[in-house]
Amino acid sequence: MLLPFFSWLPLEQQRKLALRKCDNNVLATYLRTPLADLDLPIKKIELASLDFETTGLNAKKDQLLSIGLVNIQAGKIDLSSSWHQVINIKGQLNNKNVVIHQITDDEKSRGMMLKQAFDQLLPRLAGKVVLVHFAQIEREFLQQACIQLYGTKAPFILIDTLEIACRYFKKRSQLNDPSQFRLNNLRRHFSLPAYPEHHALNDAIATAELFLAELNHWYQGTKTRLRPLI
Repeated sequence: MLLPFFSWLPLEQQRKLALRKCDNNVLATYLRTPLADLDLPIKKIELASLDFETTGLNAKKDQLLSIGLVNIQAGKIDLSSSWHQVINIKGQLNNKNVVIHQITDDEKSRGMMLKQAFDQLLPRLAGKVVLVHFAQIEREFLQQACIQLYGTKAPFILIDTLEIACRYFKKRSQLNDPSQFRLNNLRRHFSLPAYPEHHALNDAIATAELFLAELNHWYQGTKTRLRPLI
């Protein structure tokens, strides 16, 4: 049964309401942890840089293919927290997926089932701000997976490095080419090295590095408060 989810409420109220209605232990564990205080500086907040590789862009029709995650603590990337998981999805991959993500049918057949992967992912996100590049993908696939696996959506605080860049360049009337907002192109703006794309953990680490560069060049570094970044 799909439980009601009151998306018009403030996120912390959504969390408390969802917890009262939740009967799944994994989701309840996530929901018991308060969300981050929006008025705290980044240096006092733990972030989880997250990337999904998918078979397409429609969360209701397409499938999650892999998950990559790395934490940021006290303004530093914690590589020891790196986590990468391929998902054992239904059906065979088409050639376009294999070319883009370099994940074969044999590799995905050895991956985790989606439920097992999310049972491990949600505790890693509890109490953290989720950092992504192009939030539409991660937000929609996160929520769709929660609906599918746990019967309800869940509240997440997301920071989007692409949206941060859009705001910056828009103020300076420099929104010229949409390709400038691709992850590696934005990294180039800060003289960050190019990493191989479309690997979930690589992209999660690349996003974490980009975020810290944006903070240091466009804001007040890790003294920046969370509120203006979401």
